[in-house]
Amino acid sequence: MSSGFRVLVVDDEELYAQAIGDELVRQGIECDLAFSGREALLQADANSYQVILLDHRLPDNDGIVIIPQLLGRQPDVSVIVMTAYHTIPNAVAAIRRGADDYIVKEPSIKPIIERIQEMQRRHKARAAGSGWHEHRQGGLAGRSAGIVNVIEQLKKISQSPETTALLTGETGVGKEVAARYLHEISRPAGSPFVAVDCASLPGNLAESLLFGHEKGSFTGADQARAGAFEEAGEGTVLLDEIGDMGDVQSKLLRVLENRSFQRVGSVKEIPFRARVIAATNQNLNERVKQGTFRQDLYQRLCVFPIQIPPLRERGDDILLLANHFLDFFAGKLGKEMAALDEDVTQRLMAYSYPGNVRELKNIIERAVIMAETGRLELKLLPRRVLSDPGNPDALPPSIPIDFKPGVDTLEALEKRMIIHALEQAGNVKSEAARLLGISRFQLMRRMDRHGLSKKGKD
Repeated sequence: MSSGFRVLVVDDEELYAQAIGDELVRQGIECDLAFSGREALLQADANSYQVILLDHRLPDNDGIVIIPQLLGRQPDVSVIVMTAYHTIPNAVAAIRRGADDYIVKEPSIKPIIERIQEMQRRHKARAAGSGWHEHRQGGLAGRSAGIVNVIEQLKKISQSPETTALLTGETGVGKEVAARYLHEISRPAGSPFVAVDCASLPGNLAESLLFGHEKGSFTGADQARAGAFEEAGEGTVLLDEIGDMGDVQSKLLRVLENRSFQRVGSVKEIPFRARVIAATNQNLNERVKQGTFRQDLYQRLCVFPIQIPPLRERGDDILLLANHFLDFFAGKLGKEMAALDEDVTQRLMAYSYPGNVRELKNIIERAVIMAETGRLELKLLPRRVLSDPGNPDALPPSIPIDFKPGVDTLEALEKRMIIHALEQAGNVKSEAARLLGISRFQLMRRMDRHGLSKKGKD
């Protein structure tokens, strides 16, 4: 049985709950079952749990309603709500009550088992002091298809210790966080993680900073020094902003191919066992065409590319991260903060986040610092968030509004505007979203709500 990790499954469908419990036990995870809200509270009084898997609908109560009571008994437990349907209101309600996450119930219990196993890995990482909290804080957490795909790819490459990973994505999406996560799950415990900002490497010292130098090898080298590759040992070297690397590209290519390097001023080959991860917000293929990046180095780095999606394409992850940052900074500053109000969550969900997760983190941090009432009020959000064209209250004039007073409802008007935008955009959804001033994800969600066909180009 797993030491220090126990799960409570709360579901009135006894066969479904039993199936989950049996599979968890087969996976070496301790598990108890409860078939009502009352039983769940009694179990929480009697035992200690790390995860409570809670059905939304229970025979004696709404599962979401009892979340605060469960957390009152066990403040450190992670609550995952199971819902029959994936809806924003259910997600908002669960998170505002204190749930960590939610998952849609399916005939197959495999996604639920995998989710619990993921929680178990987090628990082990926290217990080992491995920095999982930083991983969550940085924005890799989430349930959107894009971020789940990223995590799955990181897990796959973790099985190949010498393969170089190339992380791409806009500024602020969490490339370094992804690199640290890969380091945590694939390198020896306690091994170094060495990050190098290639954009700030001084041209004349770049080789020394990366590979080290011997005493007297150049003016000012008054003692021998190990470089980043040597300092990393069996850990990880992150080459951030690799697209801005200068003349040392050829040396780096040789090191990656030979798995060894020489200090400046030495002919001795030093083998290296670290994993190399490169990261960039640039299009390296374009840099190759421009002649500013070596094609052979690009091919060597691009063995396992992983694209990290921008926050605006991650849907409900925005709300999950916003609540996480709220809790984190409230705790850090010693403030008691209420859950986010619905008007605040709507504005946060509507904003386009050009600075991605880093920007969301900064927005919440500033708001928590400014808060005086224990609530994160709408007025505490930056002006750019309140006036962002992604807000449905700020639709651009490129879409005419033929409103018929006394006849049209807001829903009917929105549907007509979406149809008109799709017609103007030649049924290209990304262009229609731009005309409407919303993200493609938001457009798809609204099309679902209005029963509109999704045929056409993305």
